[in-house]
This record gives sequence, C-alpha cells and structure tokens, in this order.
Amino acid sequence: MTAVAGSVEHPNLLLREDTAGVCRLTLNRPNAYNALSIDLMEAAIDTLKAVDLDPGVKVVVIEGAGRGFCAGHDLKELRANPERSFRARTFETCSRMMMAVTKLRQPVIAKVHGIATAAGCQLVATCDLAVASESARFGTPGVNIGLFCSTPLVALSRAVHRKQAMEMLLTGEMVAAPDAVAIGLINKAVPDDALEAETVTLAAKVAAKSGLVLKTGKEAFYNQIDMPLADAYAYCAEVMTDNMSFDDADEGIAAFIEKRAPVWKDS
Repeated sequence: MTAVAGSVEHPNLLLREDTAGVCRLTLNRPNAYNALSIDLMEAAIDTLKAVDLDPGVKVVVIEGAGRGFCAGHDLKELRANPERSFRARTFETCSRMMMAVTKLRQPVIAKVHGIATAAGCQLVATCDLAVASESARFGTPGVNIGLFCSTPLVALSRAVHRKQAMEMLLTGEMVAAPDAVAIGLINKAVPDDALEAETVTLAAKVAAKSGLVLKTGKEAFYNQIDMPLADAYAYCAEVMTDNMSFDDADEGIAAFIEKRAPVWKDS
C-alpha cells in the first residue's frame, strides 16, 4: 500500500492500494478507531480528487485499519480546540469529504468491520454500496453524550427508512449488521471470515463493467434522486440518449447479440 500524507506529523493517515481497476483506501488511525481528524479528512478529500481523475480506477473500496471501521469524529481533537472556528472547520471538512465520495465518478464500496458510529456511520451511508461482517455494529450515539448527530443524519436519512433513522438518532442504540441490511444501510452482512472475499468479489463485479458507463450511471443516480418525477424521467432520457452514442454501448449490444463477453474501451 502507498501512504497518503495527511500532514507532516502524521504521514500515514490514509493508505492507498490499486489492483485491477480497484482502488482500496484504508483509514489508518487504528489506535483511535480511525476517528476522523481534520488531517485524515483532508487526506481523504485530496486522494479522492486524484482518484476521480485516474482512468485506471473503476471502483473504490473504503475500509478501516485495526479493530473497527470508524468511530466518527475525533472528540479529543474537538475538546482540545474549543474555538467555534475550529469546530466549524471540522464539520465543514467532514461535509466536503462526504460530498467528495458522492461526487466521485467511480462507485464507492464501504467494507465494514467492528464499529461504524456517528460520522463513521455517516460514511457508510454515503458510500454507494456497503458490505459488513456479521459482527459489525452501526450507530449514531451522539445523543448519549449531548451532541446530536446532525451531520450524520443527512446521509442516514437518505439511506434508510425515516422511522428507523429517527430511532437510531433519538436512542443512540447500536444496530447489528443483519438489521442494518433490513433497513437499507448496507447491502450485505457476511460471516466475519468472509468479509474480505465478499468485498473483493463485489468490487471485481463492478470493475468488470465499462468505466465510462459506471461514471455516467452514478452521476445520473444522484442528480435525479431529488428531482420531481417528471423532471427525473426527462433528465434520465437525455442521459440514456447520450449513453447510446458511447462506443461501449455499441460494443455491449453487439456482444450481447453475438453471445460473447464485451471488450470495453471506456469510451
């Protein structure tokens, strides 16, 4: 893996490894349950910008080092910096990181083990797909410490059913991985020892598609989701019309008719 510098003092906050069209990004603060310090979030934003421009990357996997995926914001850092400007910067940086995941042209898969709480749960909800070990747990426990998870609720309320989201936010209770599947927070909960293989398989399935088509589809999905129904249909009709002009659309249709595997040009 390649270390992505977050700061001079902490140069290994984020690790990157690229293999066969799959970019794996590892949050690397294991002793702090990968809490999202400003340096880590800035490193993630910068790396996602680079990934967005990398034609060799078709799908991204985000995971955490150590015992868990991500415990949310770095509360020690926030307490050590009581200035309103620092705290505003923290949450603004977090919002930029989440938007970078959504706006990234490549699909993003969260690979979750251990806990994903507060902004860590927000990150899972923000990713396009999520696979978790059966022992993983999810939560927005801010209410338990007098700090309502107001920014995590943005992603959570868009990923899961409203009443389940409110129950998580109002009680602060943890949700087991199978229940997270049921409410739509994650796609799959698999045995702990199968998490790596399941994630690799899912990433490979996505990476086997046309990169240009994946990027077109992800952008269309998020652009249309908050449109009125008629506007969404009109917009997506234009997207499909443009998509039909792609070389990969010609190749894909020809391969289907000829009963062979397509050879993508990503054009």
